[in-house]
Amino acid sequence: MARTPPVPKRPAKPATPAELRDAIRDEALRLGFDAVGFAPASPTPEARYERLEQLSAFVAHGFQGDMGWLGQRIEERADPTTLWSEARTVVSLAMNYGPLTDPRAVLAQPERAAISVYAQGRDYHEVMKSRLKALGRFIWDTYQHDLKVFVDTAPLMEKPAAQAAGHGWQGKHTNLVSRQFGSWLFLGELLLSVELPFDAPETNHCGQCRACLGACPTRAFPAPYQLDARRCISYLTIEHVGPIDAELRPLLGNRIYGCDDCLAACPWNKFAQGAREAAFVPRAALTAPLLAELATLDDAAFRQRFAGTAIKRIGRDRFIRNVAYALGNSGAPSTALPALVPLLTDTSALVRDAASWAQARLAGSP
Repeated sequence: MARTPPVPKRPAKPATPAELRDAIRDEALRLGFDAVGFAPASPTPEARYERLEQLSAFVAHGFQGDMGWLGQRIEERADPTTLWSEARTVVSLAMNYGPLTDPRAVLAQPERAAISVYAQGRDYHEVMKSRLKALGRFIWDTYQHDLKVFVDTAPLMEKPAAQAAGHGWQGKHTNLVSRQFGSWLFLGELLLSVELPFDAPETNHCGQCRACLGACPTRAFPAPYQLDARRCISYLTIEHVGPIDAELRPLLGNRIYGCDDCLAACPWNKFAQGAREAAFVPRAALTAPLLAELATLDDAAFRQRFAGTAIKRIGRDRFIRNVAYALGNSGAPSTALPALVPLLTDTSALVRDAASWAQARLAGSP
């Protein structure tokens, strides 16, 4: 969360609420955002109650796993005005990172790594943050309204805010679905101290479809609109710190960072578009790299290879843990075993454990 510079460049430009809304939307689109929406900062009592109930139930079931912070500041997550009492409007901003091809195609190449679409380009947090700050500076310098910027850095429930602003709805996989962009949107927010005309909230268009639920390799959805993160491959390969449960390791396949299966299965993706932001174009080195080659990375090589990406934040040891599991799932002992041998004596106990498991699994491969 950050504030814009306190000193404006010129006297405030007068504008009606509608004029200010339109100016913010135009500037946001000029800066490269793909969708802009406006919603009340304070949700209705019904919406606030629903958010509290959903998050409280999620935590009560332990679905958050190691992400203990999700059980903290629940009241603040349900109502942005508890974060900043002066907030009157949420400006929800979205950037499209849609892939040009089906990201599940690499799953048929078990000797190569499947990396989530969102992590194949530059770290979206940095891209969004710089654009949001630029938009914030425009608002402050031109109109001098107080504001705060959020990019997944404070207890603000982004997906409900995006739905209230008209971007899409939370699908049965709990992620945002857009009629225009499918499942592929990054989100960020500005809280403004002035009330602007609001966009109509989006309604749910999932109908009877259960494609996303059936696509999950680990059955991480106990029911529609409920996610047990402890079984989610994205959580397991990114957020989970220690060894992954032995029963789940074979289900990871060659997914070493995140999982796109439930997102890619959504029929609304037929309307999706490829990302137009250059920063989100996949790096060649992150598009289906060979697992055996990734297994050779030491800490310095890991940092160099993944500089500027979201992958870097999990660290080398957790990353190589995931690579080792994938090598064990490859069914290709001739290439996987030589890559695993050095990992059996790695300085990291986490890596050694994963390599030992992978070696044993390959011993039973044809």
